[in-house]
Amino acid sequence: MGLMETFFNYEVLRSSALALLEGLKLTVTLGLTSLVASFVAGLVLVLARLYGPMPIRFVAVTFIDVFRAIPLLVLLVLVYYALPFVGVNFTPFWAAVTALSLVASAYAAECFRAGIEAVAKGQFEAARALGFSWTDLMKDVVLPQAVRLVIPPSTGIGISLIKDTALASVVAMPDLLKQATQAQAFYANPSPLIGAALLYLIILLPLVRIVSSIEERQQRAASR
Repeated sequence: MGLMETFFNYEVLRSSALALLEGLKLTVTLGLTSLVASFVAGLVLVLARLYGPMPIRFVAVTFIDVFRAIPLLVLLVLVYYALPFVGVNFTPFWAAVTALSLVASAYAAECFRAGIEAVAKGQFEAARALGFSWTDLMKDVVLPQAVRLVIPPSTGIGISLIKDTALASVVAMPDLLKQATQAQAFYANPSPLIGAALLYLIILLPLVRIVSSIEERQQRAASR
């Protein structure tokens, strides 16, 4: 068999297309769910780290450091296979969401921290002088500026998270990679894996270009 018949077999790709699209749908759902959960948790973590009382700060820093250090695959296996021994059971989908969100939230927290600390100190002082409460200070002054600053790195976190959804196949979740490997085994041909790779590229390449575009626009604005 030649290169095209081995890796780009049209008949195999056509026969496995429906399964791949079902896996893609689940991958996108998993990615979006984990992304929302991780960014909300990351925002809570960074506020606790920067403005909470000392015990809360210690817990937040420990959480961030631990989950930035632990490999995602190890965490995924622990969540799905180890937690049932202590009475905590997750479906494959929610095990993957939990593991992905825990790791991504730690990185998101550090990303938000950089954005908040980049806001000029004068903004804080002016808001306090005007009688802003802490909640209003965060909501109306600090976070809008910080979010604008962290859009490129946070989008990068989102891209990495979507790529990491491929690891969910280790807990038997029928995501895109799992469907591709099953189709590869069924047809004894690697073409479904190539099809899955192309689908990942279709999703992620536009996001990569968006990040580059935002960074270039911010650099032009900063140079003026």
